[in-house]
Amino acid sequence: MAVAIIGAGHSRFGNRRDVNVAELAWESMKQAFDRANVVQKDIDFYIVGMAGLWSSEAAVPSLIAEYAKLYAGSMRIEAACATGSASIGAGYNAIESGEADVVLILGLEKMQESPNPTVIEIIGRYGSYFWEFENFGLTFPAYYALYATAYMNAYNAKEEDFGNVAVKNHYYGSKNPYAQFQKEISLEQALNSPYIAWPFKLYDCSPITDGSACVILASEEKVKEFGLDDTVWIISQGSRTGTANLSKRENFLSFDSARRASQMAYRKAGIDAEKPYLHLDGADVHDCFTSAEIMAYEDLGFAKRGEGVELIREEQTYIGGRIPVNVDGGLKAKGHPVGATGVSQAVEAYKQLLGEAEKGRQVDIKHGRWLTHNIGGTGHYAYVTIYGLEKR
Repeated sequence: MAVAIIGAGHSRFGNRRDVNVAELAWESMKQAFDRANVVQKDIDFYIVGMAGLWSSEAAVPSLIAEYAKLYAGSMRIEAACATGSASIGAGYNAIESGEADVVLILGLEKMQESPNPTVIEIIGRYGSYFWEFENFGLTFPAYYALYATAYMNAYNAKEEDFGNVAVKNHYYGSKNPYAQFQKEISLEQALNSPYIAWPFKLYDCSPITDGSACVILASEEKVKEFGLDDTVWIISQGSRTGTANLSKRENFLSFDSARRASQMAYRKAGIDAEKPYLHLDGADVHDCFTSAEIMAYEDLGFAKRGEGVELIREEQTYIGGRIPVNVDGGLKAKGHPVGATGVSQAVEAYKQLLGEAEKGRQVDIKHGRWLTHNIGGTGHYAYVTIYGLEKR
């Protein structure tokens, strides 16, 4: 059974102390309801993707039911930073199995309610907490720095290469009214910012973010019943899981779970895994740290192993290049409200494919397909989803 996104919404990302959890959720939900032209009684089931416990509220689906008058069945999902994509996958399966016809997916996080050390500790639990965090003090900048230094050593990448990822993503973030950081930066600024965990500096790291994103999914029958023309279809999704302990990984040059998830998604979609960029208009990848974006180029097959760094050097992931990547600012500039990130990527796919992105960051749609790559932890969870204008 084909499943479509019939509506999407997005809150402003950032430090949202101006609203409570329910109000923040409603910002994106209302947009999605209005875009789909449906109301609460049309929703058969809803899923809240919310990863952390840094917010004061825990029973968020019930809070949403009360605030938004949405009393359908519900559940909360957590898969670390891949929570949003996992939630979309669960909604897709609910419709495909015949259990529901219309499912609302809400990705939500209000991280700023907790002090930074608490946020850092909770994120640390997305790795092997007792072995790596408790014994060795690894925080997530340090986790990803292990991968970044291995990549630098193997492929002669430089700190400047990582800085260029930040420059690109801030450039596009400046054109996104929902982004946390809406200001361009120079390479000099990126390289002169303070170190967080070598080789990462401040501008290499995604921020702590509040935000919500929402998509409404519907079966093909409901799409026809509602008389909708401007829909985006979920073509395929691949998901794979990595080891909890980094010492069990084969190497630090790839997130193998992401590579395998992409192979699964390509196979389902009938896309050539050797040159998938020939079938895609663009991609949103999980750039929680700048080196992670370059590694994603290779894990997804946009470049051969060790050649991802050449894509950023040659500006091949800008609009007009081989494949535009993170032209919404990515996690780096748009922000990374953990549970909302994967849903935010889906909203971007929806907007891009329908030609509704803001001026200066709308891609020329030729193939009618967009990819999202969402990682939980350091490849502990991996989801690759392909969206399209035509159903599979």
